[in-house]
Amino acid sequence: MTEWGTLGKIFLGIGSLIALVGLLLLLADRIPGAGNLLGWFGRLPGDISVKRDNFSFYFPLGTSLLLSVILSLLFYFLSWIFRR
Repeated sequence: MTEWGTLGKIFLGIGSLIALVGLLLLLADRIPGAGNLLGWFGRLPGDISVKRDNFSFYFPLGTSLLLSVILSLLFYFLSWIFRR
């Protein structure tokens, strides 16, 4: 199989996974108690939030760091699996 065919299959797999996660997030609002399952996400310690009269600023620093660590570990393990 050509390299482009393999890359196409990987993109289809990633797209299907993203669509599945999106569907699960849409359905989470209909299940009692599951709507607050990710309520902490975006309100971690280290997230900067400034609210004034006519101004609000939000910078999710803690959330960004957590996502960076999780995605780095995920891609490391995926590369480790595909290297074998």
